[in-house]
Amino acid sequence: MDKTWVPDEVSIDKPSPARILDYLLGGYHNFESDRIVAERMIEHYPDMRLGAQAGRAFLRRVVNFLVAQDIGQFLDIGSGIPTVGNVHEVAQAGNPAARVVYVDIDPVAIAHSRAILRGNPNATAIRRDLRQPDQILTHAEVKTLLDLNRPVAVLLISVLNYVTDDDEAYGAVRTLRDAMAPGSYLAIAHVSFEGAERDAYEKVSRDYRKSAANSKMRSYAQIRQFFEGFELIEPGLVRPSLWRPEGPDDVFLDQPERLMGFGGVGRKP
Repeated sequence: MDKTWVPDEVSIDKPSPARILDYLLGGYHNFESDRIVAERMIEHYPDMRLGAQAGRAFLRRVVNFLVAQDIGQFLDIGSGIPTVGNVHEVAQAGNPAARVVYVDIDPVAIAHSRAILRGNPNATAIRRDLRQPDQILTHAEVKTLLDLNRPVAVLLISVLNYVTDDDEAYGAVRTLRDAMAPGSYLAIAHVSFEGAERDAYEKVSRDYRKSAANSKMRSYAQIRQFFEGFELIEPGLVRPSLWRPEGPDDVFLDQPERLMGFGGVGRKP
């Protein structure tokens, strides 16, 4: 892989959740350290690649739904490394004027995001931490591109599980909720141990702990709590493959329990 775009301060020997996901999705912006962890996870949980694909499909369906609700601005926190089917690609296909701000803590994810978005005036990427939501909301590029006095979609797709302190996690979502105008939407996908084979869950968790960030699985009830103050959109908080599926060939549509997690969308009244 050509590493000329990698920031100097980034160690290629330390695995990253963003780059692990990139590898699982078939991307090439990852290092050997990421691939080693990913392959170990696949060994313990063979559905890992399909699960990543199902998660990306869930994101695509959510963005298409939001565009259909006339949402034209998106704040994607924990965006990772862009691959085919990024939020800005999906949203701007339905609404060329849609504006997107990607947020991630990984400098590699941000470096590559900025490279991809060069020349796109309606999309940008900033390096910030979900655990400090005020720094996201007050960032100059967020304030320039998004108008938080109007409805916005906040996307928290597979990122809250990396905020292992519950007070920090729920507090961050509350801060974001309070800053969102009525008519805004919150989308969440979160890993969960409920319905998962316990042994596989524990092995995958150990693998994740070897990456650059710890991870915490939460129960259905704990994930549902993030939607406090929002009205859940049908079909509610469900396995991601069951959230408004597009057709019979959707990944895991016939076996939704194979996904270790839940996803949903809420609207702020």
